[in-house]
Amino acid sequence: MSEENKQIQDTATAEKALVGRRAEKIGIVVSNKMMKTVVVRVDRLVRHQKYKRYIRRRSSFMAHSEMECNIGDKVKIVETRPLSARKRWRVVEIMQKVTL
Repeated sequence: MSEENKQIQDTATAEKALVGRRAEKIGIVVSNKMMKTVVVRVDRLVRHQKYKRYIRRRSSFMAHSEMECNIGDKVKIVETRPLSARKRWRVVEIMQKVTL
């Protein structure tokens, strides 16, 4: 019985770890004109269903930033609770600063 309980607990903790994981994206800052908010452009490749070619898709996210981000910086953003009407992401780290 104890082996079965241990297996159940292991699977429960594994499921809990997956549920609590927040989405992370890496993108480039395209606008920093707002106070404590930056717009981050995230590029991704999607395979075309019919032609089997890869297409480049872009999405832009408004992210909360306490750090000093400049246009062109490569940043990592993480999903968070809604901070405003359009802000649901937060800048975690600046991965690469832009060279002027």
